Amino acid sequence: MSSVPVSVLDLATVSQGATTADALGATLDLARAADRLGARRFWVAEHHNMASVAATNPPVLVGAIAARTERIRVGSGGVMLPNHSPYVIAEQFAMLEALHPGRIDLGLGRAPGADPITSWALRRTQEGLGHEEFTEHVRLLDAWLSPHGVRAGMGHTLKATPAATSYPEIWLLGSSDYSARLAAQLGLSFAYAGHFGQLDPTEVIALYTQGFRPGPRLGAPHSMLCTSVIVGETDEEAQRLAAPSALQWLNLRRDVREPIQTPDVARERLEHLDGGAIHGTKIIGTPDAVRAELDGLARRTGVDELMIVTTAHDVSTKIATLEAVLN
Repeated sequence: MSSVPVSVLDLATVSQGATTADALGATLDLARAADRLGARRFWVAEHHNMASVAATNPPVLVGAIAARTERIRVGSGGVMLPNHSPYVIAEQFAMLEALHPGRIDLGLGRAPGADPITSWALRRTQEGLGHEEFTEHVRLLDAWLSPHGVRAGMGHTLKATPAATSYPEIWLLGSSDYSARLAAQLGLSFAYAGHFGQLDPTEVIALYTQGFRPGPRLGAPHSMLCTSVIVGETDEEAQRLAAPSALQWLNLRRDVREPIQTPDVARERLEHLDGGAIHGTKIIGTPDAVRAELDGLARRTGVDELMIVTTAHDVSTKIATLEAVLN
C-alpha cells in the first residue's frame, strides 16, 4: 500500500476481438473493483477516433460509473477543453454532481486528444485554444461551478445549475509545466501525466507547489501524479503482461492504429519490429517491488496522491494489478 491515496485512470481500451460494449463493460468492472478495494478516485480519459480506446465521452461514462459504484470519487482525466463549449461542460458536471453529491471530479486538459481531422469534426475548426483563451475558459468554468456564478450583464447571473448544494472538484491536468503553473496561479488542484510526460515529476510538482496562490477552492496546493503500472506474480510474467502496452506505444510512433493485442502476439510483433527496448509501462514487476517503487515515487515527488493506469489485453490483469497495489 502506498504512503498516499491511490486512484485509477482508465481509457476503456478495446482488445483484439472485443467490441466497444465489451470495453465499456470492462471499465465498469474495473471501477467496481476500485470502489471495493478502497481507491480514492476513478477517472476516465477523452480520446477520439482510436481503434484501441472507447473512452470518447467522459461525462456519459462518468455518470454510468458513478451509478454503479458506492463511495469512490469519479471524474474525467480529463475533458479536453478545446473540443467543447466550456458552459456545456460546466452544466454536464454540475448535473453529475447533483446526481452524485460529493463524488464528482472535473479534470481539464488543453490537448485535443485527437488528430487534426477529428478535431475539426469535434469543433468545426482546426484552430486550438491559445494560452490566454484556455485560461479564460478555465476561469469561467470555475466561476460557473461556484455559488456566485458570473455576472452576465442586464442584471443576470449565469450559473451552471440553478440550486446547487455541492460542486465538483476542478483539477488541471498536464504533461508539461504549463498546466502546473496555471493551476498554481488559479489556486486549483494539479495532476501531472507522468505515464507519458517526459519531464521530471519532482520538478513539475515543486513548480506547482512553490508557485501556488490560495484561492476560493483551495487554501493549499494539492497535487497528484499519474504513472503506468503492471504487476505479475514474477518479473518474467509482469514483463509478458506488459508487452501489449509496449506494442501500443510503438504503434503510436509508427502511426498504426489497432486494438490491444494479447501478450503473446504483442511479444512476437515487438521481436519482429525490433522493439524489445520499448517500454509502454513505467513500473513493471512483482507486487512487493511495485508497491515499494510507488511508495518511493510518492515520497520523492512529495505528491498528495498517486494515480495508476494499466494498459493490458484483459481487465483481469488490470484488476489484479490494482489488488496488488492496494492490498
